[in-house]
Amino acid sequence: MASQDWFEKDFYAVLGVSPDADAKEIKSKYRKLARTYHPDSKPGDAAAEKRFKEIGEAYAVLSDAEERKQYDAVRAMSRGGARFSAGGAGGPGGAAGFDDVFSTIFNNAGAGGTRFTTSGGGFGGGRGAAGEPDLEDLLSMFGQGGFAPGGAGSQFGGAPGAGRAGFRPRKGRDLHATASLAFRQAVEGDTVVVSGVGGKSITARIPAGVKDGSTIRLRGKGEPGPGGAPAGDILLKISVTPHEVFTRDGDNLTVDVPVTFAEAALGATIAVPTLSGESVKVKLPAGIASGKTLRVRGRGVARKGGGAGDLLVRVQVLVPQRLTDEAREAVEVLQRLDAGIDPREDVFRKARSS
Repeated sequence: MASQDWFEKDFYAVLGVSPDADAKEIKSKYRKLARTYHPDSKPGDAAAEKRFKEIGEAYAVLSDAEERKQYDAVRAMSRGGARFSAGGAGGPGGAAGFDDVFSTIFNNAGAGGTRFTTSGGGFGGGRGAAGEPDLEDLLSMFGQGGFAPGGAGSQFGGAPGAGRAGFRPRKGRDLHATASLAFRQAVEGDTVVVSGVGGKSITARIPAGVKDGSTIRLRGKGEPGPGGAPAGDILLKISVTPHEVFTRDGDNLTVDVPVTFAEAALGATIAVPTLSGESVKVKLPAGIASGKTLRVRGRGVARKGGGAGDLLVRVQVLVPQRLTDEAREAVEVLQRLDAGIDPREDVFRKARSS
């Protein structure tokens, strides 16, 4: 933004706020106006597009505390709040010199600070007294992109050509959104539709293996940048609904599989479900204990670089809740065979020795 524009434009009026408005009020007013005049809500409306850019320019300055301070100082000149003299500080009548005003703006006050005069010469032309920069030179540098706070490559640190007035374009504001995924969607990947600027629907691709609580950045889908600057992003936070059967541990999936006492005692080959809906065969070794985990390679979560995690099959030995007369007789036979065996002996031994 050139200093000439700062003299001429009332950014407070553009946003419809008072000069003493706080940052919260300015932001609220900007967001309301931006929604109203956004090109997506008024397609083909040139006046609305122009108004939207004016709103963006105003907010870009007033939302930055340092730029707002500089803007207020420059605007004070146009209202007569600061007066200029052709030489140093303390001109006729005690009016503040031009160098005082700009030393305040650029934090250059005090001895040895840069001084400015009003002798003629135009852009790149004459110099003031004692080789001091000429006012027309100064204003020309403002208008030609010579001033960019914090930059490099010009007398005031601005990079030539870095935007309309040397200010680097400020990226639009990032937006936050959430998406709830089913467990299978998160593991296998899917597309979701989220609401963007002005309620516009945006289709987002969710990569396979996304985790609960993770955030996906949708670049360029946030609020438009002021004055044609790049748009911000949408930060999409993912919430994954738990599965009734499978749980996730990194790239591995875990499933609890019930087996009968006979299968656990004698060994068996059983069918185990996978997340895809297919089943795999798993061999139970004879005498497997409840809680034992068996591993099925490559049936877990797909990895970004290729391959996949494993399916962990956790065995749960079922105890019959109801026994037929025949089953009861068989269990009683087993009980007689186990007479004299204490399965808790080792637990007591360790308890006494610890």
